[in-house]
Amino acid sequence: MNLREKNIRLQVYLSHAGIASRRAAEDIISCGRVSVNGNIITTQGTKVEESDVILLDGKPVKLENRKLYFALNKPPGYICSSSDPQGRPLALDLLPNTITERLYNIGRLDFQSCGLIFFTNDGKFANNLGHPSNELEKEYIVEATGVIQDEVVDAFLSGITIEDIFYKAKSAEKTGRKSLRIVLVEGKNREIRRVFSHFHLHPSLLRRVRIGTVLLGNLAQGASRPLSQDEIEDLLPIIEPAVLLRTNVNLLSDFS
Repeated sequence: MNLREKNIRLQVYLSHAGIASRRAAEDIISCGRVSVNGNIITTQGTKVEESDVILLDGKPVKLENRKLYFALNKPPGYICSSSDPQGRPLALDLLPNTITERLYNIGRLDFQSCGLIFFTNDGKFANNLGHPSNELEKEYIVEATGVIQDEVVDAFLSGITIEDIFYKAKSAEKTGRKSLRIVLVEGKNREIRRVFSHFHLHPSLLRRVRIGTVLLGNLAQGASRPLSQDEIEDLLPIIEPAVLLRTNVNLLSDFS
């Protein structure tokens, strides 16, 4: 789809402009934060085109030609959001300050968790990567303040319902008396912390070390790097290789 040749839905336009993922863009529209040609839009599916004057919170929104894909090693004490009314540090602000495009995180790590998280301005990439049908693996290392009993591992593997929500890991294994390696594919909100809490445990460390085939590796805490073409193709093979090649050549020359 050539965004510059046909009308598209407003939430798709915002996504391709690097504002947020398509789902998050729908929430932004519902809150009345977007106007088109001077009219506040709250209805989903409104069609727009490039010549329209589109404002978000009173500021112009334009399509971005360059798509960026970054991996960040988020430290504890940073929030995954474009803003925070409490004034807490944003993980977004750890990305290179030479980036002029608006990037947003794919998925989340909670305030105290750390490790690998992706940022992009490619709405299609973000939406497809986050779709449950992809069953994208996310691997975590967890250290607890107390001894992790075998029943915790068994619960993760067989599945457990807590407050009407079912949690189940793809794999879980103890790596020490107080440490655990867990692989999830659903990524429900605060899943690991809620299961730990159910067994009266508290994670002293919760670090994501892998998303799909992309490893956190030796990326320093607070540091970021562009995803390589091979990494993006492994994460989302349906993206056209030619587009990836063009995008990443430009990205790497600018930020490596």
